[in-house]
Amino acid sequence: MTRVVEILLFDDVEVLDFAGPLEVLSVAGRRSGLEPFSVHTVSEDGAPIRCRNDLVVHPTHGFASAPAMVDYLVVPGGFGTRGLMASDAHLDWVRKRAATAERTLSVCTGALVLGAAGLLDGIEATTHFQAMDELRRAAPGARVVEGCRWVDAGPIVTAAGVAAGIDASLHLIASELGEELARETARYIEYPWPSPSARAGSS
Repeated sequence: MTRVVEILLFDDVEVLDFAGPLEVLSVAGRRSGLEPFSVHTVSEDGAPIRCRNDLVVHPTHGFASAPAMVDYLVVPGGFGTRGLMASDAHLDWVRKRAATAERTLSVCTGALVLGAAGLLDGIEATTHFQAMDELRRAAPGARVVEGCRWVDAGPIVTAAGVAAGIDASLHLIASELGEELARETARYIEYPWPSPSARAGSS
């Protein structure tokens, strides 16, 4: 079964926050002739996105043309997340997608968006080390965890800053499709995994 992955894009998104999971999930299994993930990007209107450091990206879809259902939702971080936290359209989209997705992954300050959407109440979560207090304010019902690469709270997985999204994506592959495929993917992209500061389970 091919799982549909949707990565939310927005102006001032951090490049590696979304590009890391996109790369990991896109290449997983290909050397064995497998295609476990079909990865798409989406923005509110489908128009080009200006990321951090002036990289321009053309999303695959706008909200209106996106696939009806997704298996994995990825919400990256970046300075643009502060605007998303005040955007009813984006928060409603995240709530709607997360309600039916098998797993939702935030990277870095993407956790602030999940918090603003009310998705972190009663669970453990993490974010970039410089945004811990912001996460506590955005998600007062969450148990904020510091000093780890990711936190797996079942349907919600939150990753620490930037490159930690790669670790969390490899963890998703391991938990869903087996550690052998995750390690093979890490070897292919020449990435050291797992990190000694990983946190593979939470509640």
